[in-house]
Amino acid sequence: MSDKQIKNIKKTLLSDNYYILNKVTFDYLMASGEWVNQMREVYDRGDGAGILLYNKQKKTVILTKQFRMPTYLNDNIDGFLVEIAAGMLDKDNPEACIIRETEEEVGYRLKSVKKVYEAYSSPGVMTEKMHFFIGEYTDDMKVNDGGGLDSEHEDIEVLEMPFENAVNMLNNGEIADTRTIVLLQYAIIHKLLE
Repeated sequence: MSDKQIKNIKKTLLSDNYYILNKVTFDYLMASGEWVNQMREVYDRGDGAGILLYNKQKKTVILTKQFRMPTYLNDNIDGFLVEIAAGMLDKDNPEACIIRETEEEVGYRLKSVKKVYEAYSSPGVMTEKMHFFIGEYTDDMKVNDGGGLDSEHEDIEVLEMPFENAVNMLNNGEIADTRTIVLLQYAIIHKLLE
């Protein structure tokens, strides 16, 4: 898309309660050559990072389980999701963010991580770009029990499990978080734990 295909962008703030929700109107040049006026509500919650933690020796992964109100409101019976460790960048670079979030959420202090993807989470409504990482952990990297920060009212259950169990959960629909699905599939395709 070039600047010649979009013009007259106007933003109206709808909410600045926790994140930012704007009503955005703009003129868009269709492939037919016709200009049309369009409106979108755009939610800006910042960018995030997530990581699949794996242990080659034990052939295990670490995932988390936590309550997610939006899923509860959309047919997730108990509202809990099994997920990768993840968090908002909070003005950090993605690598520093995911190292911080790993320690806060699951209690492991990583020395290095590998970025494998970067993608938009829900591009029809959100500005968020997710940075996807993998990181190898060992038992000696454990520095606390994890669980998240009390100051953020996080209540995170840490799940260390055989990779095979995580793949079974993925295949039978017990894992419904897209970020987690992406990284588990990455691990399968790239044979991380073989």
